[in-house]
Amino acid sequence: MSARAQLAAARRVVVKVGSSSLTSLTGGLDPQRLDALVDALAARSAAGSQVVLVSSGAIAAGLAPLGLARRPRDLATQQAAAAVGQLLLAQAYGASFARHGQSIGQVLLTADDMIRRAHYRNAQRTLERLLGLGVLPVVNENDTVATDEIRVGDNDRLAALVAHLIGADALVLLSDVDGLYDGDPRRPGARLLTDVDAPTDLEAVTVARPGAGSLGTGGMATKITAAAMAAAAGIPVLLAAAEDVAAALETGVDGPKVGTAFRPSGRRMSARRFWLRHAADVRGSLMLDAGAVAAVIGRRRSLLAAGIHGISGDFVAGDVVDLVGPTGAVVARGVVGFDAGELPDLIGRRSRELPPEQRREVVHADDLVPLIDS
Repeated sequence: MSARAQLAAARRVVVKVGSSSLTSLTGGLDPQRLDALVDALAARSAAGSQVVLVSSGAIAAGLAPLGLARRPRDLATQQAAAAVGQLLLAQAYGASFARHGQSIGQVLLTADDMIRRAHYRNAQRTLERLLGLGVLPVVNENDTVATDEIRVGDNDRLAALVAHLIGADALVLLSDVDGLYDGDPRRPGARLLTDVDAPTDLEAVTVARPGAGSLGTGGMATKITAAAMAAAAGIPVLLAAAEDVAAALETGVDGPKVGTAFRPSGRRMSARRFWLRHAADVRGSLMLDAGAVAAVIGRRRSLLAAGIHGISGDFVAGDVVDLVGPTGAVVARGVVGFDAGELPDLIGRRSRELPPEQRREVVHADDLVPLIDS
């Protein structure tokens, strides 16, 4: 089945929309744009799909009420704008979805909710329960309290994380550009890529960054990263213009005719392994010899102390660490079973040389995800 056919048939869909598709620098929220988005989401829901909306726009929506001419650079003013704008955004979505008799629920997340395993599971349960109750969740990063240290960074990546979190069948990334081009679409000769069937299709693509007057924090680069992240985990992705949202969310055998469709390039992985690969907060590193890399990557074995020749970082048992091969490249990531202070006396030693209470895996195979192919 093609990526577009998978998108059309998806029973659970995550849709992400950016600030520039909902707001303007001078007028705040644009009611017509927001209503058009809601109409398409409600139509897809009425057709039998469960829909989750990941929406930017809180900070941008707060600019006009605060008399700000552009997106502020300092964190305190950004948070103040988000506090004002988040309420306006929720009110606007509530009123617009009410036209269709659709209940919505607001879910505000920070990077902590993706990084910490307990928070991750709690967010998963909340979203599942909302969907089970027939509520359409509206997700946003909690810009009111988020700092540089606890930010997901952009809502494209957040949407990919949410898509995997809830086991979505498809991810739709809406933009102010009608798809992925092999160059800057503002320049002559740039070609629209209608389909991305493999990661190698992206090798020749160059993208432009958002301009100084941009309302959003992302750009095409973040969308490509998010799309590749989701596709690698088995989720088809469509990148399309927000003005084409109705066509992007159409159901039918042939699928949507707009945008760029990313074909899934990998298998579905467990939520735990996806969390380890893309969302976990890495606290340190373990340096592995070639034999340990072959065991961990090639034979999917647990990591033992004998294969480690160095450590870095201040971590405790249960933290996530990178596993680094002889060339210095990160080859895997996993949950470590020892504190950093315990390992110097253990590394390089075979299990039979260790005290009985320490004869266990440093990283168990069930808590480990390779980052390179075997």
